[in-house]
Amino acid sequence: MTLPALDTLLLPLCRQAGAAIMEVYATDFDARAKDDASPVTEADLAADRIIVAALSAAFPDIAIVTEERAASHEGERPERFFLIDPLDGTKEFVKRGGDFTVNIALIDKGVPMRGYVYAPAMDRMFWTADDGKAMVQDGIEPAREIRVAEPDNTALRVVASKSHRNAETEAYISNYQVADFKSAGSSLKFCLVATGEADLYPRLGPTMEWDTGAGDAVLRAAGGQVDRMEGGPLLYGKSDLYNPHFVAYADGVELK
Repeated sequence: MTLPALDTLLLPLCRQAGAAIMEVYATDFDARAKDDASPVTEADLAADRIIVAALSAAFPDIAIVTEERAASHEGERPERFFLIDPLDGTKEFVKRGGDFTVNIALIDKGVPMRGYVYAPAMDRMFWTADDGKAMVQDGIEPAREIRVAEPDNTALRVVASKSHRNAETEAYISNYQVADFKSAGSSLKFCLVATGEADLYPRLGPTMEWDTGAGDAVLRAAGGQVDRMEGGPLLYGKSDLYNPHFVAYADGVELK
């Protein structure tokens, strides 16, 4: 099944959602706790409204699953659907950190085929282009193709979560020879591996499909992989939308 062309719509759409997020960011906004105790702000909801309206109008036959609409989480998942996290990294947003992103992915038969990740505070956009390449654009600089780096397994560069690092993650990282360690929030961790700024991102904590779909797609297009800890690629469209533990890495990393 042919995938739709998305760049013309989704690149400006991510920026529009990002602008709405930054408008809230500049105010004395409030955060409330959702049923799962995670925070939500008016920025999450404003970005969600913008994205869902545009995708529904442009692609009325493609289902939408978005974090901020519980009704979209119910029922059997179709083979193809948009997967949205309108503001990934809300905890960083509330802390006034810059590591938060707009995330839109297109899932096809369990695989994240297309992904758009925009960090509005950094004005940094990552995406899988209509031609299948992984791309980045920093501010007003020209867009450029990105590829994972060739890793040195005696001196790996590891990136892990700012807000969700735990003892299990530390134990896993201790299996490797690490030369450099970075902390990053949201889906930016996938993107740092995709650009060659890191080699390995392990996640041994809870995530949902919308947290990972867009960044996963970017990394795969850049030559990386995202595997479940028990083996095999991370898959999408599960009934409960929960991810198992996983590791994202550049091709050539010798997994332990």
